[in-house]
Amino acid sequence: MGGIFKEMEQAIIDGDEELCTSLAQRAIDGNIDAAEAIQKGYAEGMRILGDRFESGECFLPELLAAEDAMNAAVEVLKPKIEETGGDKEKRGKVVIGTIQGDVHDIGKNIVKLFMSVAGFEMIDVGRDVPLRTFIQTAQKENADVIAASALMTTTMTYMPEMIKQLKELGIREQFKVMVGGAPVIESWAEEIGSDGYGLTAKEAVQSAMELMIKDSQPKANSGKGEKLNKQYH
Repeated sequence: MGGIFKEMEQAIIDGDEELCTSLAQRAIDGNIDAAEAIQKGYAEGMRILGDRFESGECFLPELLAAEDAMNAAVEVLKPKIEETGGDKEKRGKVVIGTIQGDVHDIGKNIVKLFMSVAGFEMIDVGRDVPLRTFIQTAQKENADVIAASALMTTTMTYMPEMIKQLKELGIREQFKVMVGGAPVIESWAEEIGSDGYGLTAKEAVQSAMELMIKDSQPKANSGKGEKLNKQYH
């Protein structure tokens, strides 16, 4: 099985959309778990390319070609992933996006898919998202969780700044904050004061579920939206 994962990894590195989709179909035909195909195959290729991009060994067009190839593969695998959704018990509302300065959203999109299948209501604010947009959207939607993704070490530094801004606005306790992405490790996520983290999309879902269990009491609007708007406008 490891062989096909290596093929997926290399197909992503090569930006070969046609091969990525055919490998995804092979995985389905061979009863290979769709989540494993994504995490152990395609996502590993994206991780390698992300490292190369940061070190200057590859450039934006290669990264964008890889993202297109991975998106195509995920579309093939998506029906299999959605089959695991069960009765889709409502679990909570999540504002998700890629942190400001970072235009790469493939990891965010995968986490969004898995969390939606697990029963979370997902509000996607997109990529290269200003911190105030995360916060304002979470406040407006009365969300339970803010989930921020980053592909690069240079952009992940905005994550602790978002937590700081939530504290300064007096609304940190209203939201659970989850962080993730290729350069983000669990110890750093804990160090900056986030509430949840996942190395893979499946782990992110599990972390979010645990946060919902811990925070099972209903959260009322506290009227701090007015304060938020005054701060930012």
